[in-house]
Amino acid sequence: MSWNDERVELLKKMWGEGQSASQIAKELGGVTRNAVIGKVHRLGLSNRNGSGAASAASEAKTAPAAEAKPAPKPTPKPAPKPAPKPEAPAEAAPAPVSRIKAIIPAGQPLPPQPSANEIDPEALAKVSEIEKKAKRLTLMELTERTCKWPVGDPATDDFWFCGLPVQAGKPYCEAHVGVAFQPMSNRRDRKR
Repeated sequence: MSWNDERVELLKKMWGEGQSASQIAKELGGVTRNAVIGKVHRLGLSNRNGSGAASAASEAKTAPAAEAKPAPKPTPKPAPKPAPKPEAPAEAAPAPVSRIKAIIPAGQPLPPQPSANEIDPEALAKVSEIEKKAKRLTLMELTERTCKWPVGDPATDDFWFCGLPVQAGKPYCEAHVGVAFQPMSNRRDRKR
């Protein structure tokens, strides 16, 4: 289907009469509602009230002189009210907070970790005791039966994994499971 002059004129006429894109597509045949909408936008006809300069100029170019409609008179706008003078300097709006976490390059310090009041104190005590007994494995030494809890900064030589036997169905030992998988109700209660 191509947009010839006849079809474009019919589209403009029907659009100007306020018919919907679906009605116009049905009348034209062989064209979808979306194609009509696209053509309307390309022709600059999207403003139906006739106050848009693009639609007025477009109609003036294509409409025959005998069918030209007089332009609607613009409604007078009320005079703008003077702006109130501010008594104090306006405060700048706070910058929007990004929810995307930044990637920290290797060798840079890690961001602050969760504070102690966010993690169960009993679990933390258990972790500090268990890390004294840890096997201190490297990444290449880990297996499916060893705890994969990372300890330290990965960018330093003093980085290791726990390596103790894992709890069934979990990637960590019993102590690290207690820190990593806390029930939602416990976390919610501590925040109050």
